Amino acid sequence: MNWCILFLALGVLSFHTNGRTALQSDFAEACPYLTSDQGVMIQDDQNSEKAGERGPTLMEDFLLREKLTHFDHERIPERVVHARGSAAHGYFQVYESMKQYTKAQFLQDPSIKTPVFVRFSTVAGSKGSADTVRDVRGFATKFYTQEGNYDLVGNNIPVFFIQDAIKFPDLIHAAKPEQDWGIPQASTAHDTFYDFISLTPESMHMIMWIESDRALPRSFSLMEGFGVHTFRFINTAGNSSFVKFHWKPVKGLESFTFEEARVITGADPDFLRRDLWESIETGNYPEFELGVQILQENEVNQVQFDILDATKLWPEEVVPIKKIGKMTLNRNPDNFHDETEQVAFHTGNLVPGIDVTDDPLLQGRLFSYLDTQLLRLGGPNFHEIPINQAAVKIENNQRGGWKRHTKDKGKASYFPNSIGGGCPMQSPGGWVSYPERVSGPKVRQRPASFSDYYCQATLFWNSMSDWEQRHIINSFEFELGKVQRMYIREKMVDHLNHINNSLAVAVAQGIGVTPPKKNGSNACSQQSSPALSLDYLKVPFLTGKKVAILVTAGVDESLVEELQNMFNDSGIIGQVISTQLGTLPNSSINVDQNYLIATSVLFDAVLVIGQNNNDAAHHFVRQTYRYSKAIGAIGDGAGDLLKRAIGGRRSRVPCASEVSTDKGVVIAGASADVYSFWDQFKTALEQYRFWEREQTLQPYSD
Repeated sequence: MNWCILFLALGVLSFHTNGRTALQSDFAEACPYLTSDQGVMIQDDQNSEKAGERGPTLMEDFLLREKLTHFDHERIPERVVHARGSAAHGYFQVYESMKQYTKAQFLQDPSIKTPVFVRFSTVAGSKGSADTVRDVRGFATKFYTQEGNYDLVGNNIPVFFIQDAIKFPDLIHAAKPEQDWGIPQASTAHDTFYDFISLTPESMHMIMWIESDRALPRSFSLMEGFGVHTFRFINTAGNSSFVKFHWKPVKGLESFTFEEARVITGADPDFLRRDLWESIETGNYPEFELGVQILQENEVNQVQFDILDATKLWPEEVVPIKKIGKMTLNRNPDNFHDETEQVAFHTGNLVPGIDVTDDPLLQGRLFSYLDTQLLRLGGPNFHEIPINQAAVKIENNQRGGWKRHTKDKGKASYFPNSIGGGCPMQSPGGWVSYPERVSGPKVRQRPASFSDYYCQATLFWNSMSDWEQRHIINSFEFELGKVQRMYIREKMVDHLNHINNSLAVAVAQGIGVTPPKKNGSNACSQQSSPALSLDYLKVPFLTGKKVAILVTAGVDESLVEELQNMFNDSGIIGQVISTQLGTLPNSSINVDQNYLIATSVLFDAVLVIGQNNNDAAHHFVRQTYRYSKAIGAIGDGAGDLLKRAIGGRRSRVPCASEVSTDKGVVIAGASADVYSFWDQFKTALEQYRFWEREQTLQPYSD
């Protein structure tokens, strides 16, 4: 028996006369006594009060009632959207003063670190769904500034499905599980979603992003964030400029393939949460640069898109991005419920120098975000929950309500007043709206400039690399292949044909729809924006990459140790994997995971050291190769494993020389120079993916 467990068991059973257990006596100062919610010390938390040892439980047991009542009510309603999330604390620093554009104080002084809390999330699934489903990701940031809280509430995709907030309930109802049978969970591959999308052509740009690998981020720290809407900057002179916000990950962007993501969903549905938590715990802090696109008032009519249309982006080639600061996430929450679940974001949490625009989707969010907190967090005082508290003292005349914590003093709870000395008083430097001139008849209609539904969807398609386009086609085939009604499939293919005929034909052939003939081109048919491609945004890096090290009994122990040291020096996380846990026979090498625990998709690369002649190792290497990741083999027999495992995954069996020169595959014999091997393997790991392999692989059969 484990001695720690035995010691704990004896401690629980052995009460001292003062009420502490034997185990607790070792922590007399650090371990407090149990109390009720009213502060009453509890002598026995193991047994309810009864009328005799075998008698009924007494209704007067207030400690039992309190404990069960609290437990019965400890869950709060989950978010309707963005229910599944993960979060972190950190800080933001501006690079240089932005006073030319805005008077917001947190954007002025490079020496000031503004605390932030960031929540990442999926949108469609419930709290119990998986991290790695195909979905847009939420990217919400709360800045605790010295002028009050400012929330930048966005996504990892720069555009949205709809143009007007009145359609948001319909969009979410269509995307959620179908209401008659509650299926499918956290997936848009079903009839109600594509019925809505097929009848909503304004969604075509967003749907292209969703079907791309942007909807399958490899890590929260390896995806972009966007404010989505157009906002205003206002400087001290009262001058206004339009602004779009961007979060750019310092390490660049990486994504899963859809097939890989589905495997990970089964192997570790908490993959992205775990990755964020472990990265921060090990000091591999996620970093994002804040970028802005700025348009002056007189420049708005010079661009080919309506800046108030949330289904449109501002191409970086047209409006460059200026990086103005950096955010570092360096601390995990202390309590998931208290912080990650109870944090309340709102697009209307603004500070002087930042204002909203007339974007009709944003206008609806300004109402909805505040309204939803009243149900989730039990009334209007959710701002007093610690994670939502501002960094400055709150002074106003709001009173009462559920869960009020502030002890309001004095007679006057109104303004103006004389009884309270006129306090709190209005501030001459407080937040004011930009004095935009507004006029017009009351109408329910949209401007004609909102009616271009396909141009930027085509721009996105044109900007993709070959492998990205291939993945988009595959995604559409999967999603639309799940749609049971043929007329919905046909309608979607018709929309795709307005974007690109080759795309529409390829998808149609895959889902049993008659391929369409080419129709007229749109204004973006020949345009592209390289900044939209994952290839363009890729940044080679090593720190934090995870490598599976496959070993077996008899492996060269010194070689393993030498390579592990190289990993550590480069910030790479190497985990030793073999057939059983513990130490290898006749060796001091510790095995971190066995093949029952480890799954190749959870690693960024695989390194085989020495002979590994077993089916589990073969499968590990085959799957790593299939997902286009780096593979290394060094030592006696290591190359033989690769030749057997990889050969079976290709459309034809290669000879030894072909395998050894395959991109991303590095093989060295026992007598090879380990430093030369390491340089080659490190280069392959930095590149991460080798997409040309996809063209040589057989259909998946594992």
